[in-house]
Amino acid sequence: MNVADAIGRALAAAGVRQVFGVIGSGNFHLTNAMVAGGARFVAARHEGGAATMADAYARMSGSVAALSVHQGCGLTNAMTGIAEAAKSRTPMVVVAAEVTEPRSNFYVDQEALARSVGAVPVRITSAETAVAEALGAVATAVRERRTVLLNVPLSVQALETAAPAVAPPPSKDPVVPDAAEVTKLTDLLRHAERPVFVAGRGSRGYRQVLESLAERSGALLATSAVAHGLFQGNPWSLGISGGFASPRTAELIRAADLIVGWGCALNMWTTRHGALIGPDTTVVQVDDDATALGVHREIQLGVTGDVGLTATMVLDAFGEQRVGYRTAELGSVRWRDVAFDDESTGDRIDPRTLSLVLDDLLPAERVIAVDSGNFMGYPSVCLSVPDENGLCFTQAFQSVGLGLATAIGAALAQPDRLPVAVLGDGGALMSAAELDTVRRLGLPMLVVVYNDDAYGAEVHHFGPGGHPLDTVTFPPTDIAAIGRGYGFEAVTVRTAKDLAAVGGWLNGPRSAPMLVDAKVVADHLSWWLEEAFRGH
Repeated sequence: MNVADAIGRALAAAGVRQVFGVIGSGNFHLTNAMVAGGARFVAARHEGGAATMADAYARMSGSVAALSVHQGCGLTNAMTGIAEAAKSRTPMVVVAAEVTEPRSNFYVDQEALARSVGAVPVRITSAETAVAEALGAVATAVRERRTVLLNVPLSVQALETAAPAVAPPPSKDPVVPDAAEVTKLTDLLRHAERPVFVAGRGSRGYRQVLESLAERSGALLATSAVAHGLFQGNPWSLGISGGFASPRTAELIRAADLIVGWGCALNMWTTRHGALIGPDTTVVQVDDDATALGVHREIQLGVTGDVGLTATMVLDAFGEQRVGYRTAELGSVRWRDVAFDDESTGDRIDPRTLSLVLDDLLPAERVIAVDSGNFMGYPSVCLSVPDENGLCFTQAFQSVGLGLATAIGAALAQPDRLPVAVLGDGGALMSAAELDTVRRLGLPMLVVVYNDDAYGAEVHHFGPGGHPLDTVTFPPTDIAAIGRGYGFEAVTVRTAKDLAAVGGWLNGPRSAPMLVDAKVVADHLSWWLEEAFRGH
C-alpha cells in the first residue's frame, strides 16, 4: 500500500480512534486511511475548532486523539488550539501534510511552528521508516503526555511501503517515587496541624486513595480548576483553589501549615500569585514529571512519582489517624452559599443569578465547557459538576474562542451527559461556524452566551483609567437569531423568568440544540479577574 494509507491505518491501530479536522488535498488520503482503520472522523468548520475538539476529547476520554490538517495554511489555522493542547500536555497527534519545497505557496517551517508552541515535531522521512515513525509519534504523545506534530511530506505519501504490522497501543507506566521522598512526605503529614491537599489534573482518577489519605491525615481537600469536581460531595471539600476560590475557601487554604499539590502545577491561578500560601506554610509537590517540580512556586519537598502510587505508599506507611485540620468549621465554602445583591434589571440579568438558576435547572449528569473572558468565573464556580469529568477547562493559553469547540470534543467523549457550552459574546461570535458542527452531529447541546456586547475583561481593565473603549465595545448582536440560522432552538434571556424556556427544552425531546442569548449586567469586573489584574 502507499505511505498515506499505511500511516493512517497504523495510527488507528495504535489507539487513535477519534480524529477531528478540515480536509484538503494534502490530508485527504491520510484521513480516509485512519477511517478505514477504524477511527471516527469529525469534520469541523475551522481547523482552530478541530484542534480544540481533539484536545477536549483527549482530556475527557483519557485516550489519545488526532487532528488532521492540510499543509501550510491548514496548520497555521490550527495553531492556537495546538498551543493550548501543548501547554496542557494533552496526548494528541497532529497529522499534517507538508510541502518541503520552499518555493511552494504552501511552504512554512512546520517544525519551527510546533517547537514555538511547545509541541513535539516528528517528520516521516522515508517510505521504509514511515510506519515506525508514525507509531513513535503516538508513543511520545501517550508516554510523555505531549502534543506531537506528525509532518507527512506530500513527496512521501504516494510512495509504496509494506502494510503496517499489528502492534498493541502504547501505554504509560506509572512512575515509582523514591522511598526516601515518600518517607519525608509521610513525616510532614504526620506532624501537620492544618494540612490541605490541592489536586490537579494529574490526580484525575485517584479520588479514592487521595480521600483515604486525607481522612487519615486530617487534610482538607481542594482542586485546581482543571480537576474541579474530583471531590464532589465530600464534606471536607473546599472546591476550587485559586482565583475561583470562595472567600472562606481562600481563608482556610491561606491558614494551612502544609499544602500538598498532587499532580498540580501550583501556578499563579491556583495560588493567586502565591497569596494563598502563608509565609510559614510548607509546600510539597507530587508529580510524575520531575521537570514540573517547583516551576511556579518555591517548594520545600518535591516527590517525583505517580499520584495514585505515591498516595498509596504514604497511606500504607502513615499509621494511626490524625484529626489535623478537620476540627475547622468550613462554613460557606460554596459560592452559591455566599450572599450577594442581585443587580438584575428589566433589560439585563445578573450573571450570578443566571448561573445559579441554570445550575438548578440542569440535570446532574452534565459536562461543561467554559470559554475565556470576564464572565467565565461565574459558571465555573456556580455550575456544579458530578465529578472530575464534568468540566473541560481549556485555559492554559487563555485564548478567547475555544469554548464551543471544547464542548463538542467533551460531548463526544462523554456521550451520556448533557453538554453545556458557556461562552461570552466575543467567543461565541469568534467560533460561530462550529454551531454548524453541533447541529450536524446531532448533539443535544445547550449553548449559553453571557452577552455584555463587549470584550468585558478589557472594558473593566482599562475603563477605570479613563481610556477610550471604542475598540472593545460593540453594537448589540442578536445571537439568538444566529443560533436559529444554524438550526438551534433559541431564546433571549433578560430576566430569570425567561429561563423557563430552557426548562421546557430540557424536559422535551432535545431534537435540536438550544442557544441562550443572555443579556448580562456588565457593570463590574468579576472578582477572579480583579485578583488576576492585582497580581500583575
